[in-house]
Amino acid sequence: MEDKAQIQEAIKIQGEVVRKLKSEKASKEQIDEEVAKLLELKAQLGDDGKTQFVLKTPKGTRDYNPKQMAIREKVFNTIIRCFKRHGAETIDTPVFELKETLTGKYGEDSKLIYDLKDQGGELLSLRYDLTVPFARYLAMNKITNIKRYHIAKVYRRDNPAMTRGRYREFYQCDFDIAGQYDAMIPDAECLKIVHEILNELDLGDFRIKVNDRRILDGMFAVCGVPDDKFRTICSTVDKLDKMSWEDVKKEMVNEKGLSEEAADQIGEYVSMQGGMDLAERLLQDHKMSQSKQACAGLSDIKLLFKYLQLFHVTDKVVFDLSLARGLDYYTGVIYEAVLTQAGTVSAANEAQNDTNADESVSVGSVAGGGRYDGLVGMFDPKGRRVPCVGVSIGIERIFSIMEQKAEASPQKVRTTEVQIMVASAQKNLLEERLQLISELWNAGIKAELMYKKNPKLLSQLQYCEEAGIPLVAILGEQELKDGVVKLRVVATREEVDISRADLISEIKRRTEA
Repeated sequence: MEDKAQIQEAIKIQGEVVRKLKSEKASKEQIDEEVAKLLELKAQLGDDGKTQFVLKTPKGTRDYNPKQMAIREKVFNTIIRCFKRHGAETIDTPVFELKETLTGKYGEDSKLIYDLKDQGGELLSLRYDLTVPFARYLAMNKITNIKRYHIAKVYRRDNPAMTRGRYREFYQCDFDIAGQYDAMIPDAECLKIVHEILNELDLGDFRIKVNDRRILDGMFAVCGVPDDKFRTICSTVDKLDKMSWEDVKKEMVNEKGLSEEAADQIGEYVSMQGGMDLAERLLQDHKMSQSKQACAGLSDIKLLFKYLQLFHVTDKVVFDLSLARGLDYYTGVIYEAVLTQAGTVSAANEAQNDTNADESVSVGSVAGGGRYDGLVGMFDPKGRRVPCVGVSIGIERIFSIMEQKAEASPQKVRTTEVQIMVASAQKNLLEERLQLISELWNAGIKAELMYKKNPKLLSQLQYCEEAGIPLVAILGEQELKDGVVKLRVVATREEVDISRADLISEIKRRTEA
C-alpha cells in the first residue's frame, strides 16, 4: 500500500514536469521523453479492475447547483425582459468559428483564444466573444439593419480568478444595434439599457464610464505617440483600472518604448473626469483642438450627454478619459459600467468582515461596450460597412454578487416553482392522488406528489416546508365522500375545504401573485 502511495506521488510530480515543459514550449522530443516516463509510472500502478477518475471540473470552469441556477435564471430573465422591452430579437451562432474569423480582432488579447486541435479539416477556434461572430453573421447574410440580443457561452484561456467572477468558460449577454442611424441615438439607448438592468438587479451603486476611441487616438497623436504605437499604448491605458499610473507609465516607457515626455502628457489627460462640461472644455484645449478626430469624438460626447439627460441617466454616467477598452475593433464611443466600492460592499453584505468585503469590492466591471463601425466591413467581400453599437453585460460577475447577496439574506432561494403538493391523510389513496395531480397538471398548475404508496402526512408537510411549496391539497376518505379537497396554506397552517370543481381556480387565485 505504501509503494502505491509513493508511485502516486511520483506520478503527481512527473505530471507537473510535463505540464511545465508544455507551458515553456519545450521541444517535442523532450516532452515525449517525459510523457513516456509518466506513462511508465502509471503502468506500475497496475490495474485493480477499476478506472480511477479525477473528479474535478477543468480549471476556470464550474458546476452550478439548483440554488445557483435559480439565482442565475432570475438574472437572465431580468436582462432578457429589458432587451425585449427595447425591441430586440435574438439569434444564435456556432460555439466555434473558423480560426481566421477570430484572428486579429482582439489586439493583445488574441493570445487568449482557444484553438481546437486540427482534425484534418478546417482550422477552428472557440468563440472569444459574441461580437465578432455577430459581425460575421451580418456580412454572411447581407444584413444591414438589426437590433438583436444574444446570450451564450464564450471561452478565454485566461488566468481565472473565480472568486471575482473570472472564468475560462462563461456567459455573455449582448445587445447590439446594427444600421445607419443618426449620431448617438442608438448609443444613448445602449447606455439606458445598462442603467435599467443594473438598477433592476439592485446590485448597489454603480458608475457608467464613457469615452470615445477617436478622442483617445487624437489625444495620443497630440501627445506625440507614433501612429504604429496607438493600439499597443491603448492596451496599456486600459490597465489603469487594475494598475497605478506609475506602473502604467513604466510599461509605456520601458516595455512599449514611448518617450517619458509623451507618457507624462498622456498622464495629464487620463486623470480627467466629468460630463458635458469636460467635453466643452477639451474642445477649447489648445492641444486637443488640433486633432480633427478628437474634436469629432468630443462633439459626439456632448450630443450623447444631451440624449442621456432626456433619458434621466446622467446621474450615473461620467466622461472618463482613462477608459480605453483594449479591443481593436472599437471606432467611436466606448463605455464600461463599474460597481462603486460602497455599493458593492452593501450589495454583498453590510455585515461581512473586512476581508470578505474587500473580495466583493474587487468584482469591478459589470458591463461594457461601444461603437464598432468597421468590423462587418472586414468580413464583407466588397468591404461594405454596417455601423454597429452594442453592450455586453458581465453576467458572471453579476452572478457572483447575487450569490453573495443570497447567502447573506435570511430569505430562502426556491429551486423549483411547484405551487402545490398533492398529499394524502390515510393509506391506500395513491390512485386518488394520481388522478388529482393529473387534473392539476392538465390545468397548467405546477404540482408534485411523493413517490410512495402510503407516505406519512407529516413527511409530506415537512417536505413542503423545506422546498418552499406554498399549498397542500390533502385527500382523505371523508374529503372523497364529500367531493372536496382540504387546502392547507403551508406558511400559516390554515386549512379550508374546497370543492373539487373550484379547486383549480382557487389554487390559481392564491398563487398568481
